[in-house]
Amino acid sequence: MAEEFLEIVDEKGEVKGLAPRSQIHGNPALMHRVAHVLVFNRKGEILLQRRSMNKDVAPGRWDTSVGGHVDPGESPEGAALREMKEEIGVDGRIEFLHSYIHTNDYETELVHTFRALKDDGFEFNAEEIEEIRFWDLGEVERAVGTGVLSDNFEREINIYLGKFR
Repeated sequence: MAEEFLEIVDEKGEVKGLAPRSQIHGNPALMHRVAHVLVFNRKGEILLQRRSMNKDVAPGRWDTSVGGHVDPGESPEGAALREMKEEIGVDGRIEFLHSYIHTNDYETELVHTFRALKDDGFEFNAEEIEEIRFWDLGEVERAVGTGVLSDNFEREINIYLGKFR
């Protein structure tokens, strides 16, 4: 399988170059774009995915509903819609919420976050995801800092709760 290439971007999302994923992951100096979708049901619960143990980032941890790299030449919205279909098997409308920069010892991402409303009909990709389930926001807040959630999702949910609660 050919290696995935990603765009290297600046803080404004302007493309500065192209590099293989293997070079970008492991080098926090090379920022790349990702798209996340926070999927809520009508009760206000958030859908989380438990990442496969085969993932190189946050294996086995609970993470944002949908997330993935923005392909070269792709818009963040296009990536969000594509990833929703690939990861949880649904099409739907999404609403842009915000962007932020997430960095850790492994990588730096310019994250574009969207929101969707969906109650059921999910078919998740078992190669990438161990399980999915809805969480009450209070349950999510209690899990922050316990090691159950990915560090990226902890940042994501804290931003969300600060802006939208």
